[in-house]
Amino acid sequence: MKKQPNKTQAGTNVEKVKQQNAGAFAEEFASETNAAEVKQQNKQSEANKGNQNQQNNR
Repeated sequence: MKKQPNKTQAGTNVEKVKQQNAGAFAEEFASETNAAEVKQQNKQSEANKGNQNQQNNR
């Protein structure tokens, strides 16, 4: 059997599957992620880092 680029042994187009997966995962994560909550958590994390640095410098 002649090897074809971007195809599996069964003949599946690898690039097409990757695109389908990327779209499916992007939708899944977008629907489950609350952007405002993530921003708040990041802000809190940064504040906690600052507090830890101050305590370590004493």
